[in-house]
Amino acid sequence: MAVVDKIHQRVLVLPVSLQAEVLDFVDFLLTKVEVDLPDDGDDSGDSLEWSHLSLAMAMRGMELEEEPQYTIADLKEKF
Repeated sequence: MAVVDKIHQRVLVLPVSLQAEVLDFVDFLLTKVEVDLPDDGDDSGDSLEWSHLSLAMAMRGMELEEEPQYTIADLKEKF
């Protein structure tokens, strides 16, 4: 059985609210690989575009800030 079929079977038994969370997570993963999906008729594409815009606006100006220099001594827990 293909992975996509296993995912489909498991998602079908979830409540609708959790199915929506799965969809959100899949959309998040797609943004990491920058895949353009065809428009499926809902507003998920618009939502994704707004998400990108929101992130860009939130991060605006931060590219000029210096990154903090952390050392091992700054860690509170070591694994």
